[in-house]
Amino acid sequence: MYIESITLVRHGMTEWADQGKHTSVTDVALTSEGRADAEALWSLFVDQGHFDGIYSSPLIRAHHTAILAGFAHPELHHDLMEWRYGRYEGKTTPEIHQENPEWSIFRCGGPEGESPAEVAQRCDRLLQEWDAKGHKHVLCFAHGHILRALATRWLGLDLNFGDHLHLDPGSISRLGWEHDTPALHLWNYCPRSTRIGPGRSSR
Repeated sequence: MYIESITLVRHGMTEWADQGKHTSVTDVALTSEGRADAEALWSLFVDQGHFDGIYSSPLIRAHHTAILAGFAHPELHHDLMEWRYGRYEGKTTPEIHQENPEWSIFRCGGPEGESPAEVAQRCDRLLQEWDAKGHKHVLCFAHGHILRALATRWLGLDLNFGDHLHLDPGSISRLGWEHDTPALHLWNYCPRSTRIGPGRSSR
């Protein structure tokens, strides 16, 4: 495999994310806090020449985050769009649990949206495409659940493992290697956060 590292950036805060609403195809914009999240990433990416593949979900919250972080022209890739929640679009987890108390997106998927198998296939396709292009260092701007799914598939694990990963808005993570084994090098680092405490919703 050519890929040496994949840097994952979750978009900054949106109104729906702040309210805990599941947001996939709804194209909501960043809030003022979300724009500050994205701008805080800029200093981490001064050496932009390090990346030979720079991608973003085409949805405005991810694309705008990439621009504010210093990447004016990322390649927009539909496979980086958020997991499609179907009937659960715009609902919070407590609202969904009123219908299905055992529900988890990674175990159950989105009714009338995407199944875990479909999302796993999408993530595998991304990894295969980037490797086929000979990328060594990939940077991608996307969404909480698809990035957790992508990390899980990088590790070679079943998508259920995504339930054990948390991503805050405006966070940065990195996938790499431990010798010959895929590994997490960095997870959920938030440049704007200087405190340790309860994390923000990853929905």
